Amino acid sequence: MARSCHVVAIPYPGRGHVNPMMVLSRQLIACGIHVTFVVTEEWLGLINSAHPPHPPELNFMTIPNCIPSEHGRGKDHMGFIKAVYTKMAEPVEKLFDRLEPVPEAIIADTYLPWAVELANRRGIPICSLFTMSAAFFSVLLHFKRIPPPENPHLPVREKDELVEKYIPSVRSIKLSDVDTMYVASLELALQAASTARKAQCMLFTSFYELESCVIDSLRKDLNYPVYPIGPSVPHMLPPKAESRDHLTWLDSQPKNSVLYISLGSFLSVSQSQFEEIAMGIHASKVKFFWVARENLSLVQEYCGDSGLVVPWCDQLNVLRHPSVGGFLTHCGFNSTLETLFTGVPVLALPIFWDQVSNGRLLAYEWKIGFNLRDKRRKGGILSREDIKIVVEKLMDLENTETNEIRERALNWGRTAYIAVQEGGSSFVSIRNFIGDFIN
Repeated sequence: MARSCHVVAIPYPGRGHVNPMMVLSRQLIACGIHVTFVVTEEWLGLINSAHPPHPPELNFMTIPNCIPSEHGRGKDHMGFIKAVYTKMAEPVEKLFDRLEPVPEAIIADTYLPWAVELANRRGIPICSLFTMSAAFFSVLLHFKRIPPPENPHLPVREKDELVEKYIPSVRSIKLSDVDTMYVASLELALQAASTARKAQCMLFTSFYELESCVIDSLRKDLNYPVYPIGPSVPHMLPPKAESRDHLTWLDSQPKNSVLYISLGSFLSVSQSQFEEIAMGIHASKVKFFWVARENLSLVQEYCGDSGLVVPWCDQLNVLRHPSVGGFLTHCGFNSTLETLFTGVPVLALPIFWDQVSNGRLLAYEWKIGFNLRDKRRKGGILSREDIKIVVEKLMDLENTETNEIRERALNWGRTAYIAVQEGGSSFVSIRNFIGDFIN
């Protein structure tokens, strides 16, 4: 494939969106495509500090910092989203005015609906990249089919049902899971899903074997090509140098004995819930590896020296380590894909948005763990006693139910690995995408 072929990648400015777009860009470069990666000035600094050296075919272009800083954006989540929707389009448009050569195609995050309008205005083919599950996109696309809750102020529906009744391809997710989507940003997300219909094709960071029913249905709904290209995780990159101390500590632990804990880089649990988690982990006496960006001292105070507490780690390579036997996760889709890819069973503790449906899918559709959200007590808090019990159960290597979960997780790991190898479903899919769309 000709190296002169040029694609512009425009990720949504968030870690869970930038990282999979970067993985995709590296895949395109490996196939002979030149990629221009468009980010804010702040995000270019974050990428350069977090990612390994970039191939020469990856060119970065920046727009001014027209949106709130990545640091602390969770304090005004809605304000950040509105800025992305309203303030990024103009500087990106100006960037395209000076962009040479004119790209053969644009790949933009689905949550940037203005990018579709920009591309169609300029006559440049555009592909929409969705970095969450295909099931969640289907829920957004067909949201009007789902009956609203009787009282949006009550946490429980009088009659909870499966979403499958209204969207046949979406399995295991309940109406009560969808109810958590009734937040201020919902209308903007529905607008983005609707605008994606105006693109010329769609990429999913999921993989076909994981969501075949939904992907087949979306191919009929959208009337244009749909390419599942995942799991979009940086599986080809070596461990980062900073992670060597972490891996050395893991080397000293028995196989499947460590619970890895990471509750996300953006919005996290409440302080009271955090304390219950810490006390429950401590009471379980299970060895842990905990990424706690803001509460390191609190974890150390509650949990003592029974584990390792760090502000950051190379998550994929930690999950790959043989001593890691479980993952307490907020269920962001990148983390979901990484735990599937590495075959590690989960304790799902979703916090908001798509995480809630991911937690349901992990536990009940893909069946590789337990959904802690189902165990919450009055007030929505998960108690330390319940945490202790379920942690002990997941990490018990002699528990029959847990061993069945562990075997299913390993099977998913094998399936995910095969998907991205030569001849695998995602390997073929991304090359079909290049041949059909870019060339």
